[in-house]
Amino acid sequence: MKRLKRFAALTAVILWGIMIIATLIFAFIDNEACHKVFTGLLFTDIVFPVVIYAMTLVYKILSGRNKQ
Repeated sequence: MKRLKRFAALTAVILWGIMIIATLIFAFIDNEACHKVFTGLLFTDIVFPVVIYAMTLVYKILSGRNKQ
């Protein structure tokens, strides 16, 4: 189980890094279609970590790991 968590975390970090790099690339391209993609990537760059954090909070609550 610990290996699966590490793999999931590494995959999430790699995907987030790729999205940030893609956002930077699309920021310098002056095209209407690229502007729409840039806006979507910017939104995703902000929402993705929030969703991951929310998922970990729900996991902790449902698994009972937050009890002291």
